[in-house]
Amino acid sequence: MNRPRPAAKMRGLLHRRVIASIWPVVTPVLPVCVLALGCLAAAACANKSNPNGAPASTGRPPAAPVVSPPTAPNPPRVERLAVEVVNSFPHDPAAFTQGLLWSGGKLYESTGLEGRSTLRRVDLTTGRSEKLTGLPDEIFAEGLALAGDELIQLSYRNGRAFVYALPTFAKLREHPYSGEGWGLTFDGRRLVMSDGSARLVFRDPASFAAKGEITVMHAGQPVARLNELEWAEGQIFANIWMTDTIVRIDPESGEVTAHIDAAGLLAASERAGTDVLNGIAHAPERGTFFITGKLWPKLFEVRFVPR
Repeated sequence: MNRPRPAAKMRGLLHRRVIASIWPVVTPVLPVCVLALGCLAAAACANKSNPNGAPASTGRPPAAPVVSPPTAPNPPRVERLAVEVVNSFPHDPAAFTQGLLWSGGKLYESTGLEGRSTLRRVDLTTGRSEKLTGLPDEIFAEGLALAGDELIQLSYRNGRAFVYALPTFAKLREHPYSGEGWGLTFDGRRLVMSDGSARLVFRDPASFAAKGEITVMHAGQPVARLNELEWAEGQIFANIWMTDTIVRIDPESGEVTAHIDAAGLLAASERAGTDVLNGIAHAPERGTFFITGKLWPKLFEVRFVPR
């Protein structure tokens, strides 16, 4: 039997001593090393089964992406306007103005109160009625609109809309409707009607059938007591009953786009016996509006200008 050479014997003894010296150090970390090697082996297998480099499925549904909440749209800008008086004219102080419009260089006015309601054509410079027709005593007349060559006049709680021929005022027909009638205007396609609430109803001018509606809003709140209406410059202008404020309204969204302060038109000495501001008529060829009030002695030609 061959015996190991002395040098080989010394090398074997040295190896055993080295292993014996490091074994106490290696033993505590050996499980960790084994676990790490296992993870590396699993990753290698996963990459082999996903040749495109896509991570292997964990068996769970993917986490939903983090989506930032939508940014709230900026609120529409509301202009603050005042009235610039261009001229003033006499107005019948007995006229309880409910509707006002301008056409062909003449004012047309609907006046209210039971037993005193009228439809009239008014001379601007004198304030006198050139043509006037009365309504039955039980009718409380309200808003007035011109659609083509027909005048349409509302009633307050009578549920009747009266249609007249222009310029003769010959009565053509009536339309029934439910609810109250306040203001009325025409946008070139549809009538726009108020009922004292924040709602505006669009109606067919021939049949008076409702064709839609909007709710007038400002700063997220409904704007109630909409009264006399006027269509001008692609928007709706409305008196707010019991105030000196006129609002301009986007006809698509219902949002108020301007507040118009019409306070202080009458002198203190002229206020006695008068009622509220009511009546808006656009005169596009003059670039102005006519405004007045119930039982007011004057009618004002104005522009709406920045405050």
